[in-house]
Amino acid sequence: MTTVLFVFIVVYLGMFLGELPFLQIDRTGIALLGAIALVALGEISPDEAAQAVHLPTVLLLFSFMVLSAQMRLGGFYARVTRRIAALQVSPPALLAALMAAVAALSAVFSNDIVCLAMAPVLADACLARRLNPVPFLLALACAANVGSAATLIGNPQNMLIGETLGLSFAGYAATAAAPVLAGLAATWAIVAFLSRGNWTLQGPAPEAPPERREEAETIYDPWQTAKGLMVAGTLLAVFLFTAVPREVAALTGAGLLLLSRRLHTNKMLGLVDWELLVLFIGLFVVNHAFQETGLAARAMQGLAEAGLSLGAQLPMFAVAFVASNLVSNVPATMLLLPAASEPWSGPLLALVSTLAGNLLIVGSIANIIVVDCAARRGIRIDWRAHARIGVPVTLATLAIAAAWLAPWMK
Repeated sequence: MTTVLFVFIVVYLGMFLGELPFLQIDRTGIALLGAIALVALGEISPDEAAQAVHLPTVLLLFSFMVLSAQMRLGGFYARVTRRIAALQVSPPALLAALMAAVAALSAVFSNDIVCLAMAPVLADACLARRLNPVPFLLALACAANVGSAATLIGNPQNMLIGETLGLSFAGYAATAAAPVLAGLAATWAIVAFLSRGNWTLQGPAPEAPPERREEAETIYDPWQTAKGLMVAGTLLAVFLFTAVPREVAALTGAGLLLLSRRLHTNKMLGLVDWELLVLFIGLFVVNHAFQETGLAARAMQGLAEAGLSLGAQLPMFAVAFVASNLVSNVPATMLLLPAASEPWSGPLLALVSTLAGNLLIVGSIANIIVVDCAARRGIRIDWRAHARIGVPVTLATLAIAAAWLAPWMK
């Protein structure tokens, strides 16, 4: 028990810090080494470790990574971004169009992938139009996070929640639609208000190095894009109107996309985020070993005796918000899922863990992707600039979600 507790603490400390002192290792490596340590020390057998991995979640996540790779290689995201950036409208209207498109795409194709594909194109388009790219890039990250909360396939933690708890795809979408739409409107209002008078560039525009400009040069392929959209549309229909397991349908769709005469398999699989899949696998093993010690159950019992039962809405809401910003939303979700025993637990955990990601740069991979992309183009977005937008957006969207869920949970 002591060994498992030590490994668990080290792993989640690594999730908080993003690394371990004196070692060249990130969150994925920490989770993987934690799982390896438990097996090597005999705390969990290889067979038990394999059984601890929730395969449906991993398969669903992998399948949508393949689908998103299809859309990226087909130039779909870049084309959408360029079309929006070319609209001859006022900056606030352009911001609204961008956020609406990003939110809709993130609800289907995953927020991280959308940001990865759209951020470089958006940054270059803003600079070309002499627009200040910072408000638009921050709006991209915020809208991607908020929009991804709309479905059980919009981000990794929602996939995990939906698959583990067996949530209805249509039922969750109906519950999340109102707070997500209202949250998007509030996000637009906050970004537009805080960016007033600062829409245009002052001074010369930063110039990206040639190798970075190539990121935006994705040729649009109508056929490859149509294939991806057809598979995505079919999967949404299957999820909404049939009882076919989501991971089976998604894996079938991914297999069909891999059967291509023009896009080589190594290109498709090269865009799969294998590190995220390994992070999931490692955390599944570490969390399972910790649950088996009984320490997690005792901790929840202690919280309940102190009047902070995770079976009540407010404590779960607060803990999900804090944990998502301490260790990031995927590890926080894994940690809290065993306590999600009420009908409202799944939707609450999905909404809160996702919306909380806008608070700080490190709260969401989407934020980090956008900030890193900006930095490569000489556009500086530090933690203060992000927090100036992220903090009010997070507080506003969480308040909306709380107000919407409160009567439904009673």
